[in-house]
Amino acid sequence: MNRLWIYYLLGAWLLLGCSTVPITGRQQMTLLPESTMLATSFQQYDQFLQENPVSHNRSQAQRVKRVGTRIQHAVERYFAQRGMSQRLANYAWEFNLVQSKEINAWCMPGGKVVVYSGILPVTKDETGLAVVMGHEVAHAIARHGNERMSQALLAQQGSIALASAMQNYPQDTQQLWMSVYGMGAQFGLLLPYSRLQEHEADRLGLIFMAMAGYDPRQAPAFWERMAAQKKGTQPPSF
Repeated sequence: MNRLWIYYLLGAWLLLGCSTVPITGRQQMTLLPESTMLATSFQQYDQFLQENPVSHNRSQAQRVKRVGTRIQHAVERYFAQRGMSQRLANYAWEFNLVQSKEINAWCMPGGKVVVYSGILPVTKDETGLAVVMGHEVAHAIARHGNERMSQALLAQQGSIALASAMQNYPQDTQQLWMSVYGMGAQFGLLLPYSRLQEHEADRLGLIFMAMAGYDPRQAPAFWERMAAQKKGTQPPSF
């Protein structure tokens, strides 16, 4: 009887943890409170910037901020026009260029974006950069991080421990967090994002960059340049 009640409660909990991705309408599992995701995101982001050199190339850094801000404002206008601004409540947008040869970029919950300088020769111009940043902003807007963390914590900690896992196992969850947001190597058996989430970010990213006034028809050329960066069997991180 007790076990049956646990199953009932768990089922109800999972049902309450379902949400809908804007625009695509896909149902997803987001079990972690958004306040927890944002607080952890801001802390991890600040720590990352303390440990990794921000680029001193003023022109490139300004380009990253300019493109990111245009996409941010376009997304905010879209959500405001549809009475959905609450979804972006407590976002603290930030766009930083980090000095690294790595061809990568990522975005944490709350609009915390990092672009690695190594990807700029591939983006070539602002439109190419908008492809990258639109894709990363889409991950945040779609709450893919919450979805992936929920899946990963369920798989690793078990459903009963999910609520307290981030507090009781800070080292494990920090590694998991870094993996989910592309800040580290693959963790355990779970890849950072699923192919479904990547396709969704591609679709939303094209919409967001178009809203910001960039030409989404230039995206295939960027991805062709990305494919050309492939070395052996290992593609670039992004």
